[in-house]
Amino acid sequence: MFLTNQDVIELTAWRRKLHAMPEVSGEEVATAVEVQGFLADTRPDRIVTGLGGMGVAVVYDSGIAGPTVLFRAELDALPIEEVGMPDHRSKIPGKGHMCGHDGHMTMLAALGRQFGREKPKRGRVILLFQPAEETGAGAAAVIADEKFRDLVPDYSFSLHNMPGLPLGRVWLKQGIVNCASRGLRIVLTGRTAHASMPETGISPVPAVAALMPALTALSEGSIATSDMVLATVTHAAVGEPAFGIAPGHAEVWVTLRTMTDGQMEALTTRAETLVREIAATGGLEYEMDYHDIFGHCENDAQATELLRAAMIAEGVPHEAGETMRGSEDFGRFATVSKSAMFFLGAGENLPNLHNPNYDFPDDLIPIGTKIFMRVARDILG
Repeated sequence: MFLTNQDVIELTAWRRKLHAMPEVSGEEVATAVEVQGFLADTRPDRIVTGLGGMGVAVVYDSGIAGPTVLFRAELDALPIEEVGMPDHRSKIPGKGHMCGHDGHMTMLAALGRQFGREKPKRGRVILLFQPAEETGAGAAAVIADEKFRDLVPDYSFSLHNMPGLPLGRVWLKQGIVNCASRGLRIVLTGRTAHASMPETGISPVPAVAALMPALTALSEGSIATSDMVLATVTHAAVGEPAFGIAPGHAEVWVTLRTMTDGQMEALTTRAETLVREIAATGGLEYEMDYHDIFGHCENDAQATELLRAAMIAEGVPHEAGETMRGSEDFGRFATVSKSAMFFLGAGENLPNLHNPNYDFPDDLIPIGTKIFMRVARDILG
């Protein structure tokens, strides 16, 4: 059963409501409640809440043995002030749906409407509204949650909207589709001194000056090829904003990015060795910790072919595309299921993702929905 015109009108209005009420990773309380309320009328067989934090799983069960098919969308927004001026612009200062997760949630809600009208003929469908994708913590937390044990899927599917690609055109490929990445925070500690007698302290300034180019020089290979290694310094701070104090403390933040998880292990070893050597040379103490940890995302061959067949059946234009340099924590679901994701063109002249004036194009709602719906029916009937 396809979406009616009234469905599209109501789903579009809901997407815009979500857009106006963004919540960042780990704080998706109202968004999770909104999802539960919107899908309650579809009479799901089960709603599981609090998954890996604020996650919500909505289950449509045929009651007949068969595969479990999971479709994932993300609950979270970004800590970005929206500068665009749509009528539905963010009402929360400093926060915005600048990645289109509001649109992804709406596509899953559209699936819920259809499965509320006609259950799968066998097996079950799970609509997973996942928390904390932007920090890389959400998928792992969901999978580790005891409540997920009853929900483990045979297949998992997801999508991401992609500005720069013609509206409705898809990139789909087998193999690695998103890079591994993680943020390394380096803290250097020496000893402050009076600015007139810097020799009486231990300054981290020479170490920072050496670290930033040395970390950047770890980059090698070609961008978005199998040998890509990329180190990007994103933040540095030294001492206090005062003219009378020679600094004794500094931080350097660097994002490490590789095509595969194996390459990431090698890169972190090299980065940590650099930090130890440069800190020792400067007589500094050091600390290192990692944040926003993403594994690489790899599409399973069978799951990819199921998506491809659905696109052919629905007349959706598609091509192999390229591996995304950006990261995506959906790859975690490959540890428990056959999984694949695709990238759905949002239009060639839109702002890029994470730009402060990005707004998900509502015309994508029925396109993404029909691809997912066809996949579900092909697997479950």
